[in-house]
Order: sequence, then structure tokens, then C-alpha cells
Amino acid sequence: MNERPSWDSYFMKIAEDVATRSTCLRRSVGAVIVKDKRILTTGYNGAPTGIEHCTRETCLRIKFNVPSGERHELCRGLHAEQNAIIQAAYHGVSVRGARIYVTHQPCSICTKMLINSGIDTFIYRQPYSDPLADEISSAAGIQRIILD
Repeated sequence: MNERPSWDSYFMKIAEDVATRSTCLRRSVGAVIVKDKRILTTGYNGAPTGIEHCTRETCLRIKFNVPSGERHELCRGLHAEQNAIIQAAYHGVSVRGARIYVTHQPCSICTKMLINSGIDTFIYRQPYSDPLADEISSAAGIQRIILD
């Protein structure tokens, strides 16, 4: 009989599956917001609903050779964390006191949004170099867990 995965491993695997829906050319990211061991919403990175998916010709980050971690506003897409929060708002689901499982560490913009949405724990697999995100999450008392 197979050993059951831990809750953290289970929800991270789901975030990894969600990431397969990503339409971003540079990085596939998935997010799952969970409260009391129940999935509230999911999100992946990509262009807004009804907008054409990015192509090599339309990706602003490729077009302007924007380095990873810089100029987040130069992108047609939304981050996975943003889409997960938006889905909660769209469906009237409170995420206060929830935790988020993300394939990659949230950037500083997403960190601020997650804090203001009431999410108090970030669990991710891939660290992301963003000193401002580190500073903000520490100042807000956010618990951050890196899963191996």
C-alpha cells in the first residue's frame, strides 16, 4: 500500500498541476489557496480572460528583454497568486486566514496583495530572488515555508 502524502505535499502537487494551464512563455506558475485543508481557489499565470495568449511576438518581456524579477508591470499576464485572489473575489470567497501553495516564491507585488487579502502562510517550492518580497513578508509576520 502506498504511503499517503502529507497535506503540504498534496496541495503542492495540485499547484504543480495547476501550473500546467499556464500560458506564460517564460515561466509556468500555479497557486492553490487552502483553508482548513480545503481548496478555496486556484490560479495560474497568463493573459486575462478573453485576451489572446502570449506569443513570442506579443510577449513584452521578451520584446524588451526584461530580466527576471524586474519591471513586473511590463507583462500582459497576471501572476498565479493574483489570479487565485481574483477568483476568490469573483466568487465571494474569503481567503482571510488561509495559506497559499505556489510553485514559485511570490514576488513583491504578489506578496503585498496576499498580505492584504489576509493570507498568512506562503508555501512554495522554488525560491525567487526578490529582497523587497522578503522584507515585506518578514515585516508582516508571514510564515514562509520552502518545500523540498
